Formats: sequence, structure tokens, C-alpha cells
Amino acid sequence: MKRLHALAVILVAIMLAVVVAGLCGCGGKSTSAAAFHDTNPLPADTMTYMVDEIGTYGGRFVIGETIGPKTFNGLIANETSTTDVTNRMFATLADFNNHTQEETPMIAKSWELGADGLTWTFHLRRGLQFSDGHPLTAADAMFSYEVALDSIVHPSSQDGITMNGKPFVFSSPDSYTIVVKTPSPNVMVAPLVSNVPIVPKHILEGVFRAGNFSSAYNLNTAPDSIVTSGPWRLKQYVPGEKTVLTRNPYWFGVDPKGQRLPYLNELIYLSVPDQDALDLKFRSGEVDGLDNPKPENYAWYEEHQKEHHFTLFDLGPRLSSNFFWFNLNKVRKTLPNRKLGEIYIDPVKYSWFNNPEFRRAVSMAIDRDAMVTSIFFGSGVKNWSTMTPGNKVWYNPDVKHFDRNVEESRRLLAGLGWKDKDGDGFLEDTQGHTISFSMKTNSDNRLRVAMANFIKDDLAKVGVKVTLVPVEFNTLITNLRENFDYETILLGFESATPPDPGQGGNVWRSSGRSHNWNMTQPHPETAAEARMDALMDVIVSTNDFEKRKSAWREIENTVNEQGWFVWLPTLVLKIPVRDRFGNLQPSVIPHRLLWNIDRVFVKKTAAGA
Repeated sequence: MKRLHALAVILVAIMLAVVVAGLCGCGGKSTSAAAFHDTNPLPADTMTYMVDEIGTYGGRFVIGETIGPKTFNGLIANETSTTDVTNRMFATLADFNNHTQEETPMIAKSWELGADGLTWTFHLRRGLQFSDGHPLTAADAMFSYEVALDSIVHPSSQDGITMNGKPFVFSSPDSYTIVVKTPSPNVMVAPLVSNVPIVPKHILEGVFRAGNFSSAYNLNTAPDSIVTSGPWRLKQYVPGEKTVLTRNPYWFGVDPKGQRLPYLNELIYLSVPDQDALDLKFRSGEVDGLDNPKPENYAWYEEHQKEHHFTLFDLGPRLSSNFFWFNLNKVRKTLPNRKLGEIYIDPVKYSWFNNPEFRRAVSMAIDRDAMVTSIFFGSGVKNWSTMTPGNKVWYNPDVKHFDRNVEESRRLLAGLGWKDKDGDGFLEDTQGHTISFSMKTNSDNRLRVAMANFIKDDLAKVGVKVTLVPVEFNTLITNLRENFDYETILLGFESATPPDPGQGGNVWRSSGRSHNWNMTQPHPETAAEARMDALMDVIVSTNDFEKRKSAWREIENTVNEQGWFVWLPTLVLKIPVRDRFGNLQPSVIPHRLLWNIDRVFVKKTAAGA
């Protein structure tokens, strides 16, 4: 299932407490679920997956999470704590193979571009069904695209299926065909339309027409009432404890022998408080793989692979980014006691934050090398873009950036007329206001909290006071997307899939839902952002790689010159996984462990099985 840039819940973890009832403390070894007997006929158009090994049915895979999902509604999911789950539950027209790094068919078995260069025709598989057995046809896809383009719902996927303010036009001449016409040529149509999960019209149309779509499939919805289009459906959700997925009995994916997938009976997300618990749960065998382990534990994993029957995969630099930004958002909709266009923060601080020289000075005060050495335990790299050093195609080592230069940072701040007038070590502006701001990050993420503390200490050395405010992740997302109650936030983006800048419309376009520093602008409010909008059009409109690369480099340089994101190092990722599973193909492309979980199986004769 496809994914946009998403707010990254970068370091998952598991509990120190007693093993959740029903997990048996045995990870993938559990055989508590009954063996699968496929009683439903396969559709006319199955989707055959090539696999390393033909698997057998049964067992489970257990992974840990520090933050549970915010919703089970795949269309509005955005943060990775949610999409890690919903991307397993809902299918799209096309998919992406992390191993071959190719776009592959899914609900659509094929597609082609018309002679006009604007019209794409997708041919859907016949005989598909949702998890409740109801037929899945072009009507469901048309409904999903209608919701995706709705101005009220405005999911992040909307930014990818819009060009120059004009939406893609979707039509359906019959039950098995979707026609997409773009306002201008767009070479990214297949992945962009596949950022929209296909949801059941027969279940969700009523709530959409009533204006309640964003509350549909919420965390209180009974699992049996959540109808899915992907290989998995929700079996159980216990807040703060676990999320359990089980196979969709009508899924159309099969192995080369024609056996319906998934092989596993269950995929379990075990809710846990922190990374230390994650480490202990893995060592005890209660969790089967770590998607984001603490780098200080890499040495132990390296030394104990054979003894504990697991393999440590070195995936290289993550495709995920870490950064913080300053709140420049304005009121975009009618709110009580708020005027349209009004800013959310103290006007004095807004005037500081809105100055690129201030943002550059902040960036140049930060000692990223010290971060890599200390809190990354040497397993980190400096990074200046969403296209990190792990991206072999789009990484640009020459992107403009503002690394540590304390003297230049002080010079820029002095050039703004700011001085330490009262001798307390912190600068004051020309009106006597102390130069200070608060920084929020999610409290469960030890690495981010450590980075924020580094930033606090480094900025104090140039006279800027930072107050760290760790908060619960879902509160942080509410601050970011709903009430804008923050001054700065330290978070990150998970890579899009495929990891192509053309997937970043929700971030780089001025109207984007993830244009974090000033999102959903009705019109570009700066010349630089207007230029970025035009460059995004270039990136998605041509197959000429050099033109695409040139446009992307200009966007990267513009963002960094403006200092809209203040970039921080990214982790070199090493993940341990139990040896008892077949067909696992860990990938640096998200989701690193679960991208092909529908093909993974428990080996019956493996050591530790």
C-alpha cells in the first residue's frame, strides 16, 4: 500500500510490564490461533506474488509500538503510528515493491497513458471483494477519490492529485475502469493516485454525505464493523495494550501455487512505553523484530545474533528525516475568537521567526557532529533534506546548508540589533524582549528528546533561550494540525513510497497539508513558495530525469536558504529480526519490516521456532 511523507514516529518501543494476555511471550512462535482453511473462492483476477519460499499457514508476527494509531480510517491517516497499521488494511490501485523498487499492479491489473499525454486509464481486477464479502468495483474507487478531493476532509493525499489548484478529473465508464485526466502532463500519476486507499462506498458513503467522514472508523469502532480492502482486517484493539490484525478472508493476493495470502494468522502491534522496554522484550523473545532500535544497543545485537537466533540487518542511513521548524501558520478557517489570516503565536515572536536570518543563525548554532558522536553513538549522518544519504537516486551531497558556525550565528543575531542588555546570558530584542522560544517534541521518543536538549544547550551559547516541552504524541499532532498551539516542533518525515520528490506535494506545495511552517495557504504567500509550487509541477510533469533533478535541487536549496526546516542528523539503521520467519526482506524504504508481511511465514523447522 502506498504512503505519502508522513510524520515519523521514528523510535517504536515495547513494554517492561507483564506480557500482554494472549501473546504467550513467544512472538512468532505462537500457535494459539487456529490453522487457516480457505473456504472462499478466489476472484477471477488474482494477484500472484513471487516469493523466495512457498510458505505455510499459521503463527503470528509481533512488532512493538510506543504510540498507537489515531484512527483506523486509511483515507485520513497521516502520522506513521497510524499508517503503519492502516497501510496493511487498505489497498490501492498500484503498489511499490521495496525489494525491486518498482511500481507494481494491485487493485488495478494494468494501466496506460493516452496519446494526449493527460489521460490515464486503469483497468481493475474482476471479482474483488472487501473483507465483508461485498464486491469491490470502480464505484468504490470513485467514492474514495471523491472523498480525497473533498475540501473539508482534505487528506494529505489531496495535494498529490491536484496541480496548480486544479484537481485530477476521475471518471468511470464501467465497473472495472478508472480514467484519470490531469490538468497538465504528470508522470507520477500511478503512485499519486495510489496514495489514496480504496475504502468501501457501501459502508462509508452515508457518513461522508452527512459530513462525518473524519470520525468514521475511529478507535471506538467495533473491529467487525471496519471493512477493509487490503490483506488484513482489524481483529482487536485494546487502547494502550495492542492492535491485532488478522487476514482478510477475501484478499485477492496469492502465492505462485495459487494459495491465498497472508500466510500468518495474525500481525500484532504491541503497545509499549519506551525504547528500553523494546530492547528487553526483543531480548526475551516476546517481540519478533525491531523496526527502530536504539543505536546504543547495536553492539549487543551484533554480538548475540547466533546465540539468540536472529539476524541484524544493516540497512544504511534511514530515509527518514529529523528537523524542527518555527510556527508561521495563520488562521485558514472560521474559528471562535479568531479572524481569518490571523497568526497563532505572539506577534513579537512571529516577527523573529519570520526572519530567514534568525532561522539560519539558529541552524548555525547547532553542533550536529557532537550529536552523532554522543546520542547517535556514532551511527548517524548529517542530513539536509527529505532525500537523505540513504536515497541512492535523489540524495544531493552539495545541497546548500547551514552547519555549525557559532561566530557567524552570533554575527547574524547581532545584526538584528539584539544584545544581552541585562547580563543574564540571553539576548534581548530592540524592545527588550528576551529571545526565547519553546520546543515541543513527542515525549516517548528518546532520541528526539535528546536532540532537543542538545539544541537547548547549543542555542544558549549564542544567547537564545529554549524551553523544552515534551508531550504525548497525539497531543503533539493536535497542536500541529488542529490548534497550532506551539512555537517550534521537533519531528520528522517518514520517506514517501516510492522515495521520489514527486510524492512530496503535501510538503512542498504552499497549499500542502504537511507544509508545516505555514500550511494550506490559499495562494503562495512568498515568492519563494510560489517558485516551489512551479518547480513541483516540473518534477511531476516530465520524464527527463535531469530536469526533474534540477527542479528538486532548487527546491532543496530554497528551503535551506529560507531555513523553513532546521535539519538534524538521521540514523544509520540496523534492525534485528528473528530467524524463524521466511520471506522477510527488510528494506530501508518504509515500512522496513512490514512492507511484505502478507508473504511472511513462520518456518516450522527453524531454530527457535
